[in-house]
Amino acid sequence: MTRSSHTPLAPYPAPHGRTARRLEWAFLPPNLRAWIERKCGSPVVSATSQTGGFTPGFASVLLCEDGTRHFVKAASVKAQRVFADSYREEARKLAALPSAVPAPRLLWHLDDDWVVLGIEHVAARAPHRPWVREDLDAVLDSLEEVADTLTPPPDGLALDSAVDDFAPLLEGWADVRARRRDLAPAHLEEAEALARRYAEVVGGDTLVHTDIRSDNVLIDPDGRALVCDWNWPVRGAAWFDSFAALIGPRGEGLDVDAVIAERRLLRDVDPEAYDINLALYVGYFFTQAVLPVPPTSPHIRDHQRWQGEVCWDWLAERRGWS
Repeated sequence: MTRSSHTPLAPYPAPHGRTARRLEWAFLPPNLRAWIERKCGSPVVSATSQTGGFTPGFASVLLCEDGTRHFVKAASVKAQRVFADSYREEARKLAALPSAVPAPRLLWHLDDDWVVLGIEHVAARAPHRPWVREDLDAVLDSLEEVADTLTPPPDGLALDSAVDDFAPLLEGWADVRARRRDLAPAHLEEAEALARRYAEVVGGDTLVHTDIRSDNVLIDPDGRALVCDWNWPVRGAAWFDSFAALIGPRGEGLDVDAVIAERRLLRDVDPEAYDINLALYVGYFFTQAVLPVPPTSPHIRDHQRWQGEVCWDWLAERRGWS
């Protein structure tokens, strides 16, 4: 596994693979457990919670008596409405994905008092952290497949445009300018001006995942990356996900500018578009990072703060700010 010479910004502050507090199998209602076992075709003998990510919904690999494994996600419509809505959208998006998309398949789902998804179980691992180039290349290879297959998006799948969906990301800039006294006002002003140009660059006719990070990707035994958690895709620029995939690797020491020069979705994009995108991320992550820590997701603010600092550092380097 290879690394590059770029200096990491700071250690990632959250425990890799242990960021979520999730519902456990034993705490699902008995009638729901029985329904899931019928869908799996065999009684469940063990459930391994998948503790990556930042949401509290049930997400476990179920081992059944017949030796089969099943990946199941579930959220209560009454008690976890936001997450149930998210899983409902994920089911809708997964059902529409063509088979050529490198993603685990939706096998069945329930939409009642609970939203439950039965998703193809893949014997796979998360990308190594800190990031290594082989895993990043695997992710970027798959994101190129995604962009090729999902341009244009599948028929009948209504999607918001990136321009409309990203508009709320600008709302926190006044607070960022007030809070971040450690950053030069002129640089913050320039960053905000860049962010407000986002509509110039994020549009397109590709189904864009919008949430590419290590806990939403699996690496299978053949080294192919599978993209998971298709909750909130939009219609936007084909390069958007590939660029977003570079934030974590940049923060952990990979030379992602060299990667940009080599990747077909990235190398010919106007460099100013990347600065605009980084500025958009900065405003979003710095705004989110100061919100109260939700008890169901104790590490999310640390994650967002780190991501924001990585994006600011990268933007400052690209703009030549001292």
